[in-house]
Amino acid sequence: MNINTEFNSILQKIKQNSKYLRLSYSYHNSKQLIDEHSTLNSSIPEFYDDLLQREADIRNQNGKENRIRHANFPYKKYLSDLDISCLPEDAQNKLQVLKTLEFIKSGQNLILAGNPGTGKTHIAIGLGIQACREGFRVLFTSTPTLINKLKECKSNRTLTSIQKQFEQYDLIILDELRVHII
Repeated sequence: MNINTEFNSILQKIKQNSKYLRLSYSYHNSKQLIDEHSTLNSSIPEFYDDLLQREADIRNQNGKENRIRHANFPYKKYLSDLDISCLPEDAQNKLQVLKTLEFIKSGQNLILAGNPGTGKTHIAIGLGIQACREGFRVLFTSTPTLINKLKECKSNRTLTSIQKQFEQYDLIILDELRVHII
C-alpha cells in the first residue's frame, strides 16, 4: 500500500467518523487542515488541538445564531445601534447596568416603560440578542400573542405545557403591553 492510498484511507475514516459524530467542520475541512498542518510540520497534538478548536468555534457561533433565531425577534436591533444620547440621563446610566445582564442571572424582572417611540423595544431586543450571544435562552413575544396563546391553552386544558415551555427560557421579553387608565 503506498502512502497516497494510505492517506486517502485515513482521510475517508476521518470523514466517516466526523459525519457519524456530527462534526461538520471536520467533515468538510479535514483534508484542507491536514494539508495546512503538514506544510507547517505540526505535531499530531497540534493538529488535533487546532481541529477541535475550530470545531468548537463553529459550534459556539452556530449556537448563538440558533438562540437568536429561536427567540423569535421581529427584527434585529443591537444595543450598539441605539443612540444613547437621546435617552434621559437616568436611562443612560441604567442601560449600562442592564448591559451586564445581571438582572437575568439574579432572576429579576425588568419593565421598560415610556411613551411610544422612545426605544423600549429596541433596548429589549438589543438586550435579548446580547443574552442569546452570552448563552441565555430567550423568547420574544407580544403580549396580545401571549394572551391568545394562554386562552387557547386554557380551552384545551394544556396550561401546564405552556408553563413547562416557559420554564426553559432564561429571559422572556413581552412587548406591546398597553395599560389604559380610565
